Amino acid sequence: MSATVTNDLAALATGFSRSLRASGLDVAPSASIDFAEALALLGTERPEHVFWAGHACFCRRAEDAEPYAETFRAYFGHAAPIFPRGRLTTVPPVPVARRSAVNDEDETNRDSPEGPEQERPPLSVAYSAVEVLRTKDFSLYSEDELAEAGRLIARLRLRAPMRRGRRLEAARDSSRGVLDVRRTLQRALTSGGDPARLMRRVRGARERRVVLLLDVSGSMGSYARTMLRFAHATIIAQRRVEAFTLGTRCTRVTRQLSWRDPDAALARVASAAPDLEGGTRLGECLYQFNESWGLGGIARGAIVVLISDGWDRGDTSVLAAQMARLAYVAHRVIWVNPLKASLGYEPLVRGMAAALPFTDEFLSGNSLEALDELAQVISR
Repeated sequence: MSATVTNDLAALATGFSRSLRASGLDVAPSASIDFAEALALLGTERPEHVFWAGHACFCRRAEDAEPYAETFRAYFGHAAPIFPRGRLTTVPPVPVARRSAVNDEDETNRDSPEGPEQERPPLSVAYSAVEVLRTKDFSLYSEDELAEAGRLIARLRLRAPMRRGRRLEAARDSSRGVLDVRRTLQRALTSGGDPARLMRRVRGARERRVVLLLDVSGSMGSYARTMLRFAHATIIAQRRVEAFTLGTRCTRVTRQLSWRDPDAALARVASAAPDLEGGTRLGECLYQFNESWGLGGIARGAIVVLISDGWDRGDTSVLAAQMARLAYVAHRVIWVNPLKASLGYEPLVRGMAAALPFTDEFLSGNSLEALDELAQVISR
């Protein structure tokens, strides 16, 4: 398929994804892994299978189809390298040591039993900055690494959680659902009035609302920026998302984070929320959220994600009471605490101890890998 020689399906998928990025496609890092796994299941004997497997993994928008097809033809060419199904790698070739002048002089010594032991060829070690950043704590990032993390967060697969809708939709399966009399009669007209097949309707699927409550106090300073980038990526990728900042007050920042440019969005958040890197009153902020937005409709049946380290200067009994009210109306409550990843961490902070009984999931969110896990938990 390609003039590019590779002994590894993962290497083949990685090289193809790099070519797609060079052609202008926004390719997520996880898409290369999905493509390699798809090839392991399908094999590479049929080029059309390879083409449509890559199309499903890399094309996220309709306008990606044309540059994808051109890059596919340029990269893979005419004949496909054959890989066995069910394996991501094949047996690597035996490395051949380079011959030097000293090696030529000692050729006879190597053949003799008394000759010096042949040196092994040096092993090539690959380095991936992306993999290092995936597990690195956000508090240890440099400015350049924070910028790169923002670009990687924008490529996360942020799928919207689904729920059963109230409206009925046409069902493909005629064995379940309620009878659709109108469509059954319309179909019967095509067969001489005989209702050979009963048409049915089922309840469709709808996106479930996601509410992000972001602690932007001083104690969260090293994590607040990346969490705001995560909120921005979630709002851009999904339709039913609301975002609020929590500090000394509760501020709704959904409109500010809806700007496509992430830097402009964060600048508007900074102007809209004057309590950035200030104090923390989680109980009072949650009370304001519940009274003004949450209990009135935004939090009802929603997945509420509260990102905070749990430090609260206010009365923890207020926080516990407001968490109980929030958990009563929400579908799920997820608490994300970056300190959870610390060795030997225990939720002994008063605010965290008061809120934890009313949470359904307790995650860390301190790295790109942890944010990927958070995205998967939200989409469930």
